[in-house]
Amino acid sequence: MSEAIRDLVSGVANGSLSDDEVIDWLHGVFEGGLSEADTIALTEAMRDSGEVLEWGSEIANLVVDKHSTGGVGDKTSIVLAPALAACGLKVPMISGRGLGHTGGTLDKLESIPGLSVERTADEIRQQVERIGVAMVGQTDALVPADRRMYALRDVTGTVASVPLITSSIVSKKAAEGLSALVLDVKFGRAAFMVERADATGLARSMVDAANGMGIATKAVLTTMDQPLGCAVGNSLEILESVETLCGNGPEDLEELVCVQGGLLLEATGLAEDMQTGALMIHDSLQDGS
Repeated sequence: MSEAIRDLVSGVANGSLSDDEVIDWLHGVFEGGLSEADTIALTEAMRDSGEVLEWGSEIANLVVDKHSTGGVGDKTSIVLAPALAACGLKVPMISGRGLGHTGGTLDKLESIPGLSVERTADEIRQQVERIGVAMVGQTDALVPADRRMYALRDVTGTVASVPLITSSIVSKKAAEGLSALVLDVKFGRAAFMVERADATGLARSMVDAANGMGIATKAVLTTMDQPLGCAVGNSLEILESVETLCGNGPEDLEELVCVQGGLLLEATGLAEDMQTGALMIHDSLQDGS
């Protein structure tokens, strides 16, 4: 089955499969699901459909990222990425745009006049090696199969499939060449998933796939019954992110940043446990380092 999946993904990426053929397969997965092994095979094939970022041996174990399923006012990435870099980690954060009622990290960043989120793969590598962090959009070279597959899912009502969501998210993170990943899976009235049970199922699927591909991965389930922090709206959320980076942010946002950062510092060995790592992140926010 894994070889058949690899052939299918290759056909998606190179255009040898028609839209109708891909849609038939998507409907089959949407209705029947995939096994854990086949989900991992799909995710690996999607990652390998394009370029995978590679890192020198001196920093490879320090390359990390996080992904959030999104919610109203969720600006965690904008605070977490530079805080992780300040603590010695390397963060090639390839982010997305708004989806549904949630704003995307790229849209928020682009509310800063003159800021560009477009980078080539080489530019991403150079920036991460130089300053420890890059927050950019997906390049044409990374995971091309996902772009076509997601566009077809979007118009055929097959978005809400756990194996397809898993492969889409994890393949893009795996293409960053990560050693560790933390997933923030949200549920509640202001999230895509209302029920905790649905969020738990997706979290397990993504953790299993990422760990199966050699990325040390943990997930946190967070409630989203109200906006995160106090600000909602792209430019307002940027202002609140800056305040948080200066140690003056809302408690709920700072707590989430510290917990997620603590998990990544623990996973890479820069902290002996999550609590110590969370304190390192907290200190970086307070002293501005």
